[in-house]
Amino acid sequence: MKRLSAIICALLLFGLVACSESPASLYDNARFEELQNNREHALRLYRELLREHPESPYAAKARERLEELGVESERK
Repeated sequence: MKRLSAIICALLLFGLVACSESPASLYDNARFEELQNNREHALRLYRELLREHPESPYAAKARERLEELGVESERK
């Protein structure tokens, strides 16, 4: 039973970490999507970065990219 509990805890912890991408990772993935001409996915990733990590230095970069792409960053 202890082993099963440990496995469940490890899986839950892994799931929490995997669901939360770092600002750098989100930004890099968005830039990659841009280079692949997948604009919509890039926009989604930039917006996710702004929503999840608004104080990150990468948030400023994401806002710049959105402006360059002619899209509002939804920040007032």
